[in-house]
Amino acid sequence: MSLENLGPRIGNPALLATILASTALFAGCQAPGEADAPLRFGISFPSELSSEPLDGRVLLLISNHDEPEPRFQVRQHRAESPPLFGIDVNGLEPGAEAFIDAGVFGYPLKSLSKIPAGEYWVQALLHRYETFHRADGHVVKLPMDRGEGQNWQIAPGNLYSTPERIRIDPASNEVIHLSMDQEIPPFPPVEDTDYVKHVQIQSDLLTEFWGRPMHLGAIVLLPWGFDDHPEAQYPLMINHGHFQREIRGFSESPPDSNLEGADLERAQAAYRFFQEWTGPGFPRMLYVVIQHANPYFDDSYAVNSENVGPYGDAITHELVPYLEEQFRGLGEGWARGMHGGSTGGWEVLGAQIFYP
Repeated sequence: MSLENLGPRIGNPALLATILASTALFAGCQAPGEADAPLRFGISFPSELSSEPLDGRVLLLISNHDEPEPRFQVRQHRAESPPLFGIDVNGLEPGAEAFIDAGVFGYPLKSLSKIPAGEYWVQALLHRYETFHRADGHVVKLPMDRGEGQNWQIAPGNLYSTPERIRIDPASNEVIHLSMDQEIPPFPPVEDTDYVKHVQIQSDLLTEFWGRPMHLGAIVLLPWGFDDHPEAQYPLMINHGHFQREIRGFSESPPDSNLEGADLERAQAAYRFFQEWTGPGFPRMLYVVIQHANPYFDDSYAVNSENVGPYGDAITHELVPYLEEQFRGLGEGWARGMHGGSTGGWEVLGAQIFYP
């Protein structure tokens, strides 16, 4: 697009000037220390793991220790997280190297040049992307959730290198080669119990929007006496919130004798909930935790949006009726309730507004 055509599209000459000035500024700038820090990391993967080129985000982690692995040391909003650097790769061929140098921005250190010379534990990881041809005409490359709840550290199919202890000197004219020769395996199937059932359906609405098969999941907690009373029907209580692979706060087993402190308290509370759930005075209902991780996040916020697609419709008109049919729910009206906090609170509010 020419600059003459760009101005009318923006509709604000002052804003256009600011954008052009910013573009010129960033086009000529370097990351801190780029000019005087020639060190590079060349990161690749072998053809044994993929004979096809791969897209994704290559991450480089540099840590003072290797317990746990550097990839597991990264924690959101924590200053003790190890330096992390990343670049996007498109069509990275097996055996070819993606390079990270001082010009690549990172966090909490902005550049490799800021790392003091010394010995470190180093690890590389490829968070794999796939290409989506969406119904709205957009073609995007994103990391599809693979049952982990959008966690790149444990996402099945991601490639990573074995941590290595390496001397790093940002001032050295050196290329450090790392091979991502390991692959995160799929999760083992989650087993059902008498009370906890795991459900997954393919959503027609989401499949059409994303241009590939898309699924919704749910963890269903059955009431006491469900199998003994096949004629009984139940109201539905939905828990909205962030992704759960297994239901939290509910345990059919007493706490492990080796637990202590906060871990023991949580285990005791989970077992106490099981005892109450199966006790004589507890209301009988279907308790449902919805799993709606997507290519952007670990949940969809349970509403329709132009970026994520018709998740509100899919949950309300596809998943919930399916669950009620499978587990003898009472259906619409007074027999559906929901609760949630934080993100789940927004989702509950949205669902009540858009689907009263």
